[in-house]
Amino acid sequence: QVQLVESGGGLVQPGGSLRLSCAASGTWGMWFSNNVMGWYRQAPGKQRELVATITSGGSTNHADAVKGRFTISREGAKNTVNLQMNSLKPEDTAVYYCNVRYGPYNTWGQGTQVTVSS
Repeated sequence: QVQLVESGGGLVQPGGSLRLSCAASGTWGMWFSNNVMGWYRQAPGKQRELVATITSGGSTNHADAVKGRFTISREGAKNTVNLQMNSLKPEDTAVYYCNVRYGPYNTWGQGTQVTVSS
């Protein structure tokens, strides 16, 4: 199965930028070219929510709350997914989780903390 390792979280001031990365490794089986990777986030006391997803073909979907500020991208050959976060707001503070769905599998990373505060 596939494992995910996230990096890039931290503390940033409002209006600042951060870049999250998630590297996938392991055995994809027949789904190497047919999967969806993405980012979700969970703030304290709230449910986990979608941030953005990208298919192995490059189609993207961004939540309304982050459109125009966040951009998801993918390095296909490496199955690495990146999330460029600009114009960060305090309400973006959350634990960000990488996710991959392929075949019958739905795998999560360990999460990385993003804190937006002055």
